[in-house]
Amino acid sequence: MMDMSFYKDKKVLITGHTGFKGSWMCVSLVMAGADVIGYSLEPPTDPSLFKIANIEEKITSIIGDVRDLEHLTRVFEQYQPEIVIHLAAQPLVRTSYEEPVLTYETNVMGTVNLCECVRKFSCVRSFLNVTTDKVYENKEWEWGYRENEPLDGYDPYSNSKSCSELVTHSYKNSFFTDGRVAVSTARAGNVIGGGDFARDRIVPDCVRAAKEKREILVRNPFSTRPYQHVLEPVMAYLLIVREQYSDLRKQGYYNVGPDESDCVTTGDLVDAFVQAYGEGLSWKNEYDGGPHEANFLKLDCSKLKRVFGWKPVWNVATALEKTVEWTKGYFAGEDMYERMEMQIQEYLQGVQ
Repeated sequence: MMDMSFYKDKKVLITGHTGFKGSWMCVSLVMAGADVIGYSLEPPTDPSLFKIANIEEKITSIIGDVRDLEHLTRVFEQYQPEIVIHLAAQPLVRTSYEEPVLTYETNVMGTVNLCECVRKFSCVRSFLNVTTDKVYENKEWEWGYRENEPLDGYDPYSNSKSCSELVTHSYKNSFFTDGRVAVSTARAGNVIGGGDFARDRIVPDCVRAAKEKREILVRNPFSTRPYQHVLEPVMAYLLIVREQYSDLRKQGYYNVGPDESDCVTTGDLVDAFVQAYGEGLSWKNEYDGGPHEANFLKLDCSKLKRVFGWKPVWNVATALEKTVEWTKGYFAGEDMYERMEMQIQEYLQGVQ
């Protein structure tokens, strides 16, 4: 299912490469022999996985803003990418309430600018825009959302990603019907894994508490989310990109999420982290009201499974074990690029 040899010597441009998911994407592609060009702002956190693992030494890393069409155009002109994977975003719900204009500028106009570059440069053969499970109009129902459900994210982040989907659909229908480039969007749920230091995310909060040897404060322990290791969507994205590259019938809109058994409450997730980490770690319910966030949200991923034969490799328990393993290695001063390579190899062996 996951033939990484396809990427050998392919020119792949990744926006948002300095982020958490982008860093794992870069290492996976470098291991496959790809020529990786990253375009992003400086790493969004300090510390950052991108810096910790010295990923900049392995790729062509360009610091730039997706809102800057002129700069983005120059990058396309210079590097002539065959494959474009769009990860760049303002990805946090709470930040979107604090800075809605920045959120819409980045997530909507950033997508417009990237689509415009894909339109202008015939070198691009396969384009994937990565959005979120939060693009759907959330009705708090018990079953998973399918790709044909209405798009209407509630908060500025979720709504801006809904708009990003619509922008991509419009460009696809208006400019890419000649078959020159395959275009898909992928809607993924919450990811966990080693090296995530973002604010307002539960596993990074656990990691910070573990480092500081203090109690974990949990903001909303009763919300239910689909959790998956970061390598699950990363490999699903690479699968979509590879397959649609040679078969336009595979382009489309795809949900990427875990099996239903891995939709768990935040409290249960923290319990599992505490058990995996040990060392007397504990947590406390600190529900603070906060801005609106969906209480229940999961995806129906049957389309991805049917079209590509895809299935998750690591369940949520294994994902947490790998996260704790990475975290303890980081605290011990290990070479974290090597640790990432080891975990990617373990994941790919599981695919076989």
